[in-house]
Amino acid sequence: MNYKIFFKINTDIANLSQVLSWFEQLNEPPLDDTNIWWQCQTLLIEGFTNIVEHAHKNLPVETPIEIEAMRSNEKIEIRIWYSGEPFNLEKKLQDTVELEENEEERGRGLKIMSAIADNLRYERTTDNRSCLFMGKFY
Repeated sequence: MNYKIFFKINTDIANLSQVLSWFEQLNEPPLDDTNIWWQCQTLLIEGFTNIVEHAHKNLPVETPIEIEAMRSNEKIEIRIWYSGEPFNLEKKLQDTVELEENEEERGRGLKIMSAIADNLRYERTTDNRSCLFMGKFY
């Protein structure tokens, strides 16, 4: 089974519930392990929120975010394309306090994504955008 879905939405944190509703169609038929599905939802929530609040924070709300999700027999992949400055994920992860030591209300999203995803990376695209890639095997 290979199933791919695509969604384009404005840069607004209030759109997160729409993003999650759209993503729900990927869980048909439901995964046997509900924990894996919860982790994939968490990856999507953290990735979308990070892009809205950081990469797009100074951009107009009309700035699009494009999301693609794919489910195969062995994994779920999520790609989120966005505008904004290039980002060094590895350096940011190294510079960020570990989850257990972070008592701040903010700044945990990347560490959460890194802990959950089997594959996590940011890539610069040829059209001057970036793509957040998150993969989870099941």
